[in-house]
Amino acid sequence: MLTLYKENYMLKEKAKNIRQNILRIANSSKGPHTGTALSCVDILSVLYFDTLEIDSFDDENRDIFILSKGHGAMALYATLYERGYLSKEDFFSYYQNDGALPAHLDKETNEAIEVSSGSLGHGLPQALGFAYAKKLANLNSKVFVLMGDGETQEGSVWEAAMLAPKMGLDNLTVLIDRNNLQGYGRPSELVSFEPIDEKFRSFNWDVLRIDGHDTDAIKKALDTKSYKPKMIICDTIKGKGVSFMEDEMKWHYYIVTDEFMDEGIAQLEKSL
Repeated sequence: MLTLYKENYMLKEKAKNIRQNILRIANSSKGPHTGTALSCVDILSVLYFDTLEIDSFDDENRDIFILSKGHGAMALYATLYERGYLSKEDFFSYYQNDGALPAHLDKETNEAIEVSSGSLGHGLPQALGFAYAKKLANLNSKVFVLMGDGETQEGSVWEAAMLAPKMGLDNLTVLIDRNNLQGYGRPSELVSFEPIDEKFRSFNWDVLRIDGHDTDAIKKALDTKSYKPKMIICDTIKGKGVSFMEDEMKWHYYIVTDEFMDEGIAQLEKSL
């Protein structure tokens, strides 16, 4: 029990650091999508500090992670920085003139970024390619992809969802950051994707639904053995961790001023 407590505390501390650094580069870049980045941090902290097996990015048997919601790039950058895969210089050059990191992911900028993303609906089809290639090469590593919930309105997602079981991709895990807010409102008010769990089950996926901010629940879901493609629907809160950003659509676009940054970092510091 003590070991489990220590592990979960470590993951929460990593998530706190990641969220604080998201606020810092959102402030320095004066760019949008802060709420989008904050909602998926707990998922990324578990993936990068507990689940993913990566000895080297030159190793073809490494696990693969794809961030399909490329506008949440700050979350991945901050996680890679916390993990030691990004230098301080590169990290804090985010979205700056002549900087190393663009607003949406570019796989040419760092070896830890497996695919370029930004245009939604492509991460899952790409993940099928990676997972099938591993099957053909008899590799035992896995492929993970994190999608946004609004992204499931893309037709390419459902084409891939139908194909993955046919290909026998039990090495594929998909996580949906279901924060119930997209750029112009709530999905239920725009193009609803619910009941998304039943839809993926009907396509012959193993489906779990969890609290996407509960690190223990995330770990258990990721560790659950499956003989099919696995879908983990993570119920999350946009802007998680900063009270005035939580579940507020405007933080898809609002700029993090110095005052917002200082208040958010202070709140997160108290959160542990």
